[in-house]
Amino acid sequence: MKTITIAGGSGFLGQVLVQHFTKKGHEVFILSRNPKRENDTLWNAKDLGAWTKILEKTDVLINLTGKSVDCRYTEANRKLILASRIDATEVLGLAINLCENPPALWLNSSTATIYEDSQIKQMTEEHGDLGDDFSMNIAKSWEHSFYKITNPKTRKIALRTAIVFGKNGGALIPLKNLVTFGLGGKQASGKQKVSWIHEQDFARAVEFLMENESLNGNFNLSVAKPTNNKTLMKTLRSVMHMPIGLPQPKWLIKLGAKLIGTEPELVLKSRNVIPQRLSGKGFVFLQGDLEPTLKSLV
Repeated sequence: MKTITIAGGSGFLGQVLVQHFTKKGHEVFILSRNPKRENDTLWNAKDLGAWTKILEKTDVLINLTGKSVDCRYTEANRKLILASRIDATEVLGLAINLCENPPALWLNSSTATIYEDSQIKQMTEEHGDLGDDFSMNIAKSWEHSFYKITNPKTRKIALRTAIVFGKNGGALIPLKNLVTFGLGGKQASGKQKVSWIHEQDFARAVEFLMENESLNGNFNLSVAKPTNNKTLMKTLRSVMHMPIGLPQPKWLIKLGAKLIGTEPELVLKSRNVIPQRLSGKGFVFLQGDLEPTLKSLV
């Protein structure tokens, strides 16, 4: 059994991992700004402190720290989004190198948003096109800060995670709300690709990367066959038994995003991401088909 420390583990994905690894018998600690549970340890995600002691007994470090991008990209929010990711990554890298017994593995969160908008070209780790806008540059800066720190005794993996569907969080909840109120039609053209992964397979993929000690570098965490927005919304309406789903044109999405304090790119961008390395190394998705996945979660 391993000792696993999750930085920023209080959120949706962190709790998915906590439950998964606890059931497996591993000991799990969380680095949190607001510790509430027995295994929580206080840190501010930017400075060295007493929390570094926990790394001496950590086998696997998982960093999920970062301000949510579900907000308006004001100048203040842009700075917070970037700083929250870079500061946490850099201080963890420094803390690892100060350990006498550093973690054997460091998995650092990244995002499938790092790739350019694409409906046709499939974005793999080797041949994916990295884009150049705010969100994509954030992702590139995040990975740069992760890899620029040399940690000789620690294996390192960046998790380029797609949209995660889960019961108690993730992208599915706002989509279910739209369907419930009869607004679950296609968004914009509906042709934009949607790369996704079930919360169970997200946790299993992390475990797979932990157990295969020869693996390092970037990994796309996404099902092998992305869907598109129109199919996603139609399937969600079907499993929720909602016959009506009004489509949302681009102008309405932009207006709605402004009203609720988020950005339209979260639904307008076409994410065509393929887990070439993960599949090539033998990982098998348990939830790779859209309809049974949505039925299990709804």
